[in-house]
Amino acid sequence: MLDQIFDYLHFHFSVEAPIVLLILVLLEAVLSADNAIALAAIAQGLEDKKLEQQALNLGLVVAYVLRITLLLTATWVQNFWQFELLGAAYLLWLVFQHFTADEDEDNHHHGPRFTSLLQVIPVIALTDLAFSLDSVTTAIAVSQETWLVITGTTIGIVTLRYMAGLFIRWLDEFENLEDAGYVTVALVGLRLLLKVVNDNFVPPEWAMIAAIGLVLAWGFSKRTLIEIPEEVSEKTEVPK
Repeated sequence: MLDQIFDYLHFHFSVEAPIVLLILVLLEAVLSADNAIALAAIAQGLEDKKLEQQALNLGLVVAYVLRITLLLTATWVQNFWQFELLGAAYLLWLVFQHFTADEDEDNHHHGPRFTSLLQVIPVIALTDLAFSLDSVTTAIAVSQETWLVITGTTIGIVTLRYMAGLFIRWLDEFENLEDAGYVTVALVGLRLLLKVVNDNFVPPEWAMIAAIGLVLAWGFSKRTLIEIPEEVSEKTEVPK
């Protein structure tokens, strides 16, 4: 048994390794945009805004451990369609929860609300794990070298953290971005569900990327209007 584990985890460096690693990192970056928006929206659900960055840091540490575990057991996990069904159900539940939530004063839906880090960290970690169920197949298909996949995942989780930090700021700047993010979550959830039903129904990767790109373009299409108090506008009024 130990010999099999060491054979699976063996370190094999080749000339192609840096190229494969670059492909894995690029795949992680492209496929993580929707994930980053979802995680940013979840972190924004904290009542204490000062804890948002901390929630992302701790949540993604737990998510990283779960991702590595998933990668090391990917061959086994892929034999059980129940994992993909659970992932699809979880992501679609997040989408349902978002679009059925009460609207704020600007008539926008909002994600779940949290009062502590202990509430939000598991949600961030589980959301990333559900997304990983869709991307792990791509990673394994690109390279059978475990060390390469793990290295790409490590760089990918760092990239995801940076992107999620940007999206937290952009969610306040663009009116439709949060809704767009949850639409992309729905697309990933439906893709996982189609995998369970019939692999032949699953759209190709390029179609998913194109659809997510179009949804995000809509999300960035309208900036949030910032109302200026009357007393401020009167002070800045140009004299005639």
